[in-house]
Amino acid sequence: MLYELLQRRPYNAAADFIDSNVARGLAGKVAFRDGGRALTYGELQSASFRFAAALRGLGLRAEERLALILPDTVNFPVAFWGAVRAGIVAIPLNTLLTPEQYGYILADSRAAALLLAAPFIGSILPLLERLPHLRTLIVAGGETPAAPGRAVHRLDELLAQAAPEPITAPTVSDEVAFWMYTSGSTGEPKGVKHVHTSPMLAARLMGHGVLGVRPDDVVFSASKLFFAYGFGNAVAFPMSVGATAVLLPHRPTPDAVFDVMRRHRPTLMFGVPSLFAALLAHPGMRLGAGSDRLRLCISAGEALPAQLGQRWHDATGVEVLDGIGSTEMLQTFISNRPGDVRYGSSGKPVPGYDIKIVDESGGAVADGEIGELVVRGPTAGEGYWNQRAKSRRTFVGEWTYTGDKYRRDQDGYYHYCGRTDDMFKVNGMWVSPFEVEAALVAHEAVLEAAVIGKEDADGLIKPKAFVVLRAGHAADQGLHECLRIHVKQHAGAWKYPRWIEVCSELPRTASGKIQRFKLRALEQQSP
Repeated sequence: MLYELLQRRPYNAAADFIDSNVARGLAGKVAFRDGGRALTYGELQSASFRFAAALRGLGLRAEERLALILPDTVNFPVAFWGAVRAGIVAIPLNTLLTPEQYGYILADSRAAALLLAAPFIGSILPLLERLPHLRTLIVAGGETPAAPGRAVHRLDELLAQAAPEPITAPTVSDEVAFWMYTSGSTGEPKGVKHVHTSPMLAARLMGHGVLGVRPDDVVFSASKLFFAYGFGNAVAFPMSVGATAVLLPHRPTPDAVFDVMRRHRPTLMFGVPSLFAALLAHPGMRLGAGSDRLRLCISAGEALPAQLGQRWHDATGVEVLDGIGSTEMLQTFISNRPGDVRYGSSGKPVPGYDIKIVDESGGAVADGEIGELVVRGPTAGEGYWNQRAKSRRTFVGEWTYTGDKYRRDQDGYYHYCGRTDDMFKVNGMWVSPFEVEAALVAHEAVLEAAVIGKEDADGLIKPKAFVVLRAGHAADQGLHECLRIHVKQHAGAWKYPRWIEVCSELPRTASGKIQRFKLRALEQQSP
């Protein structure tokens, strides 16, 4: 039964994802590949035992926090599951943050230990004086740095010296296992606390129920493991059935992604809309995006424009399923389904989740009307760390308020309209930035677009567009006027951008979400 997980006491997620696969004869099967190395389920079990023992030997206690700054290599599942196995809270961190951002999160989380890849040492050492709770550093690769007042260890030495004793902490099903920090698309990141059962429930609901993930699947997620979406894609989903995941340690450039697709021939590919757009613009695009075994593509992180989804389907011969999830819910809770794709929509609720669209008073809105998306399901986070007021606004009883504006059509498909903070009115009517952006990227000259509200000379709010042009197109007033006409025809006469600014790139989070608040801040600073 699906919800038997909620009742298990004790329950440790590492045992369910690793030991159960070994017990059913998959010890010799590859769980992860990272380009240079392969890790079987048996090797992962042994390494996670060793890492759990090493953490205990270093004096870390149950419920203390271990932060991880690791690229997507086989070290990640060893460290993550080793910490969870030991009853220590794992906190994967974005590998693209600035030193100041690392300082904020490490101080906020009060992490007692930090495991980091050698290239990040220079970002962390200057912060140590501000981090009194951080007692221990563990370095993966490179030289062992000097860190006065801190114990410093090498990951390879810890694993070699620790005994692979079958240590698994007697945690319970509703005990916090790990945190995921939000991507910061609307401000400072917040630590979302997730319990031991959430990864397997997410895998069963979305991975099994919608994607039909199988033991013979080879999974590739261009979205990174520190991101809740990427963690579900490349850790929870494949491990829940004993499948194999291919990891890309570096940035998912089109060349790097196509190389993975050709060499490893994945059956499932996960990405974000900006990646799919970049791949389509690359001369290396082929059927199956380079993999002759590709059966399904999945997009999340931000809404996929209809035109982009259809172009991907036409170019690769493979459906791309758009959906929506969140760090607060860990994974996808609304999604299109294989054989039932409506491009331009997020699809329908994933079985196991309940969905409402509500107005500012909390009442349900009619089909076709815009309101805030609210979700109820078993993977919801326990709350934000040290953010009581924000926790109360987001986690209301069994319901989680997403901050996303949505509408449901008469056929039951859900359509993204923008973040609550991004919506604005023109002539008394709501404008969805995403709707205007979708119209802009449907034009042959536009690769990417972002839209915000800006005051005109009369103090009235009107749309302003920031666009990235495709190669071969130049910015001039003629193009700007063509884009305005295009938006009027495809989105609505009052929604066209009064100002258009051409950029080389748009500000995005590491998960691919456009940071419109940064564009608004830049506008406010402009003379």
